[in-house]
Amino acid sequence: MSLAPLLAAQEERLSHCVHCGFCLPACPTYVRLGDENDSPRGRLHLMRAVVEGRMDVGDDAFVTHIDRCLGCRGCESVCPSGVEYGLLLEQARGEIASARGLGTLTRLLLWVFPRGWTLDAGLALTRLFRGTRIPGLLARVLPSGGLLGIGRFSMGMVAGSRPGGFRAAPSVPDTSAVRGAGSDWPTPGSRGRVGMLTGCVQRGLFGRVNVATRRVLEANGYEVVEIRGQGCCGALHAHAGDVDGARSLARANLAAFSAADLDHVVVNAAGCGAAMREYGHLLGSEEAEDLSRRVRDVSEVLADAGPVPGAPLELSVALDSPCHLLHAQRVTDAPQKMLAAIPGLDVRMLPGAEECCGGAGIYGITHPDLGGRIGADKVDDVLGCEAAGVATGNPGCMMQIGAGLRMRGSDLPVWHPVELLDESYRRAGYRSGGDSHA
Repeated sequence: MSLAPLLAAQEERLSHCVHCGFCLPACPTYVRLGDENDSPRGRLHLMRAVVEGRMDVGDDAFVTHIDRCLGCRGCESVCPSGVEYGLLLEQARGEIASARGLGTLTRLLLWVFPRGWTLDAGLALTRLFRGTRIPGLLARVLPSGGLLGIGRFSMGMVAGSRPGGFRAAPSVPDTSAVRGAGSDWPTPGSRGRVGMLTGCVQRGLFGRVNVATRRVLEANGYEVVEIRGQGCCGALHAHAGDVDGARSLARANLAAFSAADLDHVVVNAAGCGAAMREYGHLLGSEEAEDLSRRVRDVSEVLADAGPVPGAPLELSVALDSPCHLLHAQRVTDAPQKMLAAIPGLDVRMLPGAEECCGGAGIYGITHPDLGGRIGADKVDDVLGCEAAGVATGNPGCMMQIGAGLRMRGSDLPVWHPVELLDESYRRAGYRSGGDSHA
């Protein structure tokens, strides 16, 4: 019997790597560390060594280099051999978790997420603390390095989750120049019936994004069904190697969403969408495969439908691509197509948008030095765009980039792209359920 059964079961997938090296410049850790063992092909070589019995899964070298990986999957987008690196990485981390257990900080963070009452209470207190603006101050003044450095970054993440405002505009302008006089918004349900993953951090700290997502979908003719019994998607557990925990959470979501008659499962958090799209592999059932096929990012749904044009939003925005949207889900231009429905919006694609921001789930907390270096480069690119704000479609990325900006002393707002379209619709006079957007 193999000492590494999860990886041994993937031996055929491991053989796909031909060591061409195309992945090297696409790997944020290799680019910064210059160590072949911290590249995708180097890590695959280590995995193969474990499967072949040349290395023990508990060896420090194996644990260190697998642990340093962001799991951004940028290597998958450039791999000519189609290596499923993300899947293999999760199996390798599952082996490490079985051999060594999870680290204390990781175990604590993962313990919180499936327990709704604990998470809700913690995030409610975080929102109250965020409202005091103290986190933004601490992100500026606390020193870097050590525990205080982790505290500084954490305060930056809290401050970076604050809502980004818009310049005031009439709530109901003359829409004749925007959509045609007397035209009607599509009736909710005329384009389909969808369920929305509300998420964990998204629900607790970015509830406004969920509200905006629902309004925008309804404005474009979708009926948004409330899905009871849904919970954490399990992405953080899978990335950390807690395969059993990820499966348990996936089963709960499978039961909740499969009970509804849906055309799509809409997700507005890229990491969650990527995780749900892999439920078929994680659970190994046809029902899970069917659900995975119906998972769509909100930008995909709107881009495919051709979003209703909104009112002008004279604003410049730097647009970044979350790794798990671009590389894992292979959604490339849908956010731009969605934002094209906003007249006057100046969208500036971020230089290096294909590279990770350094957040990578809980990576920015568990690897503050390396994650901080990668995040600092992303902030440089954001500031270099000289835009009025930055938009990205994942809560972890919003907090990572927001933290980097606050630690630099910048109050540049961070939006989810759907918030921009929602604001455009508000200015066009859209009403949802009889209530104003405002």
